[in-house]
This record gives sequence, structure tokens and C-alpha cells, in this order.
Amino acid sequence: MSYRRSQDFSISSMIQFNCDGSLSTTTKWTIKNCTSTRCSYKIVLNEKVMTTFSELYIPSRTLDYGVYQLTLTVIMIDSPNLKSLSSVYVRITATGITANLVQLGTSMITRGDQQDLLLDPGTFSVDPDEDTFDATKWKYTYYCRIYDLYNFPNLQGILLSIDDS
Repeated sequence: MSYRRSQDFSISSMIQFNCDGSLSTTTKWTIKNCTSTRCSYKIVLNEKVMTTFSELYIPSRTLDYGVYQLTLTVIMIDSPNLKSLSSVYVRITATGITANLVQLGTSMITRGDQQDLLLDPGTFSVDPDEDTFDATKWKYTYYCRIYDLYNFPNLQGILLSIDDS
């Protein structure tokens, strides 16, 4: 399964017992960070993430980018040596930047003759995966065009219109 870092997600389990004894159990989720060869580094979660229920809810931005092994362990209280484990793998991916050239964002900007326009994506853009947007990681290129007078920007000779995305 794959989730964006800005997404909340939950993993649900269905626990069935085929025994005559007491059905009292304890449940515990553990999360390990995986490398290309193994999942060994156990993640310590915020105390708000409840790991003792059959469903595990992970709020957005809890896990960094990468692959994780989420393991549910169920132990019979009356027979602690009777336990079962089940795992699922989750990939956390980048959400993508929301580029805002002006405050509050817009899809089109119109200005009249001799009017200033401040384009400041470093201040107004949003990174949903982080608390702040790091403008130093980006390079900006601006084009200004008067239709029918200029042939840029273009893609393989095809003039890009304002509404292209």
C-alpha cells in the first residue's frame, strides 16, 4: 500500500479465534522502517497514536518518506505463549508542492499597463508534507508573453497557452 505523507491512513484487522478457552487478548502494533534488505529499525511513535487496538490510525506527517513494516501482535492473556503476528508494508511518498506565485494562489493573473506585480512563490507556496515551505530548494523561471508577438514558452515548437498545466 502507498500513501502520501500528507494523508491520514488506517490499517484495520479482523481477529478470529478457533478455540474453546478464554478469548481475552492483548493487541499491539509495532512499526519498523525498512531498507532494501530488511526491516529492523523500530519507530517510536507519538503517544497520540494508539497502538493497542485492532485498528491502527496514523495521522498525516507522522511517518517520514520510506517503506515501513506494520505488525500486529495478538497474545492470549490466559496463555501468553499463544500469539499470532501479521504484517503489512506501507510506502510513504511525497505529496507534491502547491506552487502559489501570489498570496492565496490563483490560476490566472491580469494586470493593467504600468501596474506592478510581485511574484513570490518562495513565500506563498505550500509543502503539504512539512510545516513550512523551503524556497531554497527551488529554482524559478518566469516568462512574460504578449500573444502574437512572441513564440515562447513553447514545447517542441508548440506555443504553450496560459491555461496549460
